[in-house]
Amino acid sequence: MTGSISGVDPRSRRIVLWRHGQTAWNLEGRFQGTMDVELTETGVAQARRAARLLASLRPVSIISSDLRRTVATAAELALLTGLDVAYDEGLRESYAGVWQGLTHEEIRARYGEEYAAWRRGEPVRRGGGELETEVADRAAPVVERAADKLPPGGVLVVVSHGGAIRTTIGRLIGLPPDTWEGLGGLSNCCWSVLGEGARGWRLLEHNAGSLPEPVLGDDD
Repeated sequence: MTGSISGVDPRSRRIVLWRHGQTAWNLEGRFQGTMDVELTETGVAQARRAARLLASLRPVSIISSDLRRTVATAAELALLTGLDVAYDEGLRESYAGVWQGLTHEEIRARYGEEYAAWRRGEPVRRGGGELETEVADRAAPVVERAADKLPPGGVLVVVSHGGAIRTTIGRLIGLPPDTWEGLGGLSNCCWSVLGEGARGWRLLEHNAGSLPEPVLGDDD
């Protein structure tokens, strides 16, 4: 891959935040949180396809949540690149307390007021679990420490979870917490790309499933 992406200097560092492949609980609409759920066969196939694309970015480092669905996803990229994976529980999904394992319908029936407040965008400890800002407090520093070790032009791949990735992006690009939901979710095995600019990290791609293309004339 040559040239710059979205006007970012090719010598700048990049962070690829990659969500794990499909699980049975994803299909069933269940809150996974920190529960250790495995990939489905489809999820493994998704990881293999995405890994072939991401390997062409020539990452120099891979870090991952230590839950099985992210470990299995990261393993596909490690196999192609020959890189070791550093696992960190700080990259786990948001802990959602008693909501974990329940479907949205079950949560709405049992915890209606709390669920409605969360859907309105209010800071909520879902099921007695973590606030989104607390997830960012533990996940973003893990990513920043790994990114600080990148050489010029280096690419870091972070294998994590949809909610944890969204909060980490919000924190790294300096968005107020009440706007993080506006970033939208990530599909299974899709990723977002941050690039280092003169004023810090900027979002180059979000919920991508193919290699990012240069943005030409993005101000006109």
